[in-house]
Amino acid sequence: MDRILAHRSGDDVAVAVDDIAAGEEVNGRCLEGGDRISVRARDDVPLGHKIALNDRPVGSEIVEYGVAIGEATIDVQAGDHVHVHNLGSIRWRSSQRPAPAAASQR
Repeated sequence: MDRILAHRSGDDVAVAVDDIAAGEEVNGRCLEGGDRISVRARDDVPLGHKIALNDRPVGSEIVEYGVAIGEATIDVQAGDHVHVHNLGSIRWRSSQRPAPAAASQR
């Protein structure tokens, strides 16, 4: 039974489809393409929360749906619970903001 689901191959995180206990080896798949994935949980991961599929150093982007959803605020290891304690928003980063419209475009 699939216990984790990633959206795309290459995503850094998958979503827990039930509660996962630290130490459990969990298996799942990518929704696009069906690639199989597995990881040993380093933390308890509640239903609906994210689990890291690979190591991400502090400051690196974390990808889900094929796009960056945030950046690691501490080093994240495969199997870690990924949530607000180790994932920072990139929403207001200047590189993520659209360029202001020129006066002629307003």
